Amino acid sequence: MKVAFLTHAEGAHMGAYLGALAAASDCDEVVLADPSGRWVDDAKKVLGDKLTKTYTDHAKLLAVETPKLCMVSMEAKHAPPVIEACLESGAHVFSEKPACVSLNQFERLAQIADSKHLHLMLALANRSNPETIAARRMIRKGRIGKILSIDMHIVADQTRLTRPAYHKTWYADKTRAGGGHLIWLGIHWLDLAMHLTGTAITQTTGAIGNVGGQPINTEDSAVATLRFSNGTLGTLNSGYYRDTSYHTQIRIWGSKGWINLDSIGSPKMTWYETEGPKAKQVQTFDEPTDPRGYSPFVARAISAIAKETTPPISTQDSLNALRVVFGIYAAAESGTATQTNAVPVPL
Repeated sequence: MKVAFLTHAEGAHMGAYLGALAAASDCDEVVLADPSGRWVDDAKKVLGDKLTKTYTDHAKLLAVETPKLCMVSMEAKHAPPVIEACLESGAHVFSEKPACVSLNQFERLAQIADSKHLHLMLALANRSNPETIAARRMIRKGRIGKILSIDMHIVADQTRLTRPAYHKTWYADKTRAGGGHLIWLGIHWLDLAMHLTGTAITQTTGAIGNVGGQPINTEDSAVATLRFSNGTLGTLNSGYYRDTSYHTQIRIWGSKGWINLDSIGSPKMTWYETEGPKAKQVQTFDEPTDPRGYSPFVARAISAIAKETTPPISTQDSLNALRVVFGIYAAAESGTATQTNAVPVPL
């Protein structure tokens, strides 16, 4: 299947995406559009014969080629019109998040995708991690009972925010990125909370701030309380606090046990059940934890389009994640609880 990759000099995770395209068995041809020319040599090196043509204009690629799937990795401010052009050309879209700087931009894109029976998928790649798949299966089977609460942390390094080069990137400018840590990293955990439990976050309160005091106009800290469609309550702490690396946790409390996920640490998953052959013992996920990240997620998205099967993330899932992020921002600004309008996508 032919995949079009549309990007520019500020494209994010480019090494991961090129590697994922090279490894995806259902992708046998890639056409690249990069007006800056920044990524052409990298693409040739990584993709080899898979890269069949390069363009310096996104519109020209879409006018000449007929890809079934477009991958888009662009600064959030510039992504919406390119995604819209891809959808209008009849292609499904896989996009780096957040793909917008305001919720109404993405809602409009989702409406276009739905009207054309196309998929609009955000790159929320932790969905494909082996421990995520295992935890979702356990919850679906009722092994920890009714979900009562979810406690989440996603913490990255504060060090990056001290670098002058970072201050010039789009990630450090709200007008270009839509927000800071929450929309860039916290969104992954918000999506997983809904994906794992088959619910939607319907109401939130929140607070955001620049607690580190670096010269950026995006938040480096966000906290939120969450109400889910099934009545579950939860919390999220999303910020740049460490000196290096990450701290991650998603702990799901159930009426018959709990599950703890740690995508960065080891073990990746532990759990406790009050029933069953190993009742009242803390158990550890001992299956392989690779492959993980972008390569398997991109491969699943490509295969879904090639074979017309269910994608690893739907348009509604993608929209839900952004509705919650912007709901937290709205709650932080108003000081009152915000209804997100996210819609449950059952297990």
